[in-house]
Amino acid sequence: MESIGNRTLGRTGIEVSALGFGCWAIGGEWATPDGQPLGWGKVDDEESVRAVRRALDLGVTFFDTADAYGTGHSERVLARALGKRRADVVVATKWGNVIDEDRRLCTGSDDSPAYVRRALTASLRRLDTDHVDLYQLHLSDADPEWAARLRDTCEELVREGLIRSYAWSTDDPARAAVFARGPHCAAVQHRLNVLQDAPELLALCEESNLASINRSPLAMGLLTGGQSAGRALEAGDIRSAPPAWLPGFRRDSGADPDWLARVDALRDILTSGGRTLAQGALAWLWARSPRTVPIPGFRSVAQAEENAGAIARGPLTAAQLAEADRVLGR
Repeated sequence: MESIGNRTLGRTGIEVSALGFGCWAIGGEWATPDGQPLGWGKVDDEESVRAVRRALDLGVTFFDTADAYGTGHSERVLARALGKRRADVVVATKWGNVIDEDRRLCTGSDDSPAYVRRALTASLRRLDTDHVDLYQLHLSDADPEWAARLRDTCEELVREGLIRSYAWSTDDPARAAVFARGPHCAAVQHRLNVLQDAPELLALCEESNLASINRSPLAMGLLTGGQSAGRALEAGDIRSAPPAWLPGFRRDSGADPDWLARVDALRDILTSGGRTLAQGALAWLWARSPRTVPIPGFRSVAQAEENAGAIARGPLTAAQLAEADRVLGR
């Protein structure tokens, strides 16, 4: 078992720690106008700041947020936590959702080239920085032909020094391929975890020399061992009223027993070598492809320490990868 080194964001040469931290949860509560929760429940900003700083001390250099997370709150908390260490890290954020910061609402979306600039200007202000290292389209199902214009806008922003690279957060390989044709496209952000493989997107990353940034690396908490069937989640948590794109949870009754059974079947493989379940899930991702950069979420110093602790234990072996596939019937 050996520690995993840094990874490169595709063809950009930008180096990041093999593990990034996803900053959705530290944005706190936000919702749609009709009350659908979009956050992970209440959050303690002081603890969030301590957790980010602990992650930095443990070697994490990549932080992924979005303007929508807590309608700007996540960006502000991250900026405060980084402080003078901003130059030591790679910051990714996203655009495409229209937010009402005062009411903590996501009120719609805007895929116009003009909105890219407005959204970026606002993000730079909240992040207290003069550039974003990786700027990502947050509309997973935007029109592919129209998205080519957004890619061209991103190239302009690179030339102006406002962003260093860009990506699309989407689970559709055909859409991701549109952005991949841009010279400064660095990655695809997509869902990937041991329960939900994404071979086509990983193939695209390999062919196009892109990083695979993995959201939901812990399957929205199912792979942490902290979920149980029949245990309802707090009202402000998106998993308490899961939208169609969020499998594995049931409205008002917590985790889906079928999904928990799959986690149990994998437990021995993932907890090998003294790993926690979550650390094993991250180790699977590193074994799956040399391009993967998982970005688990966190809300506490303890979670930051557990996630960062996976780095020293490195990836699973090829045999363990094959065994996980066999267990899941893949």
